Amino acid sequence: MPFLELDTNLPADRLPAGLEKRLCAAAAAILGKPENRVNVTVRPGLPMAVSGSTEPCAQLLVSSIGVVGTAEQNRAHSASFFEFLTKELALGQDRINIRFFPLEPWQIGKNGTVMTFL
Repeated sequence: MPFLELDTNLPADRLPAGLEKRLCAAAAAILGKPENRVNVTVRPGLPMAVSGSTEPCAQLLVSSIGVVGTAEQNRAHSASFFEFLTKELALGQDRINIRFFPLEPWQIGKNGTVMTFL
């Protein structure tokens, strides 16, 4: 059950329509998870700085069970997410950061329990 949080200082009207749906589909493909398990939040218009600059930027947080726990996995994921984000947001790679956080099944609540028991 992947969770993606995209924070950006780009105003909402500068984000392409349907970005959250395309990010959901891209994440499913990149992470090898069913799209109906992917959760996406997009937060535009935030006061942000990347590398000391407030020029347009974005940060993506990717959390999931089992697919973001190694450098090798995240190297491949990073390349694919950067390709998606630079195209969708019209930003250079130097204006985007990605953070990967592996999750354990007991850390995600669903249907009144945790994923461990589902």
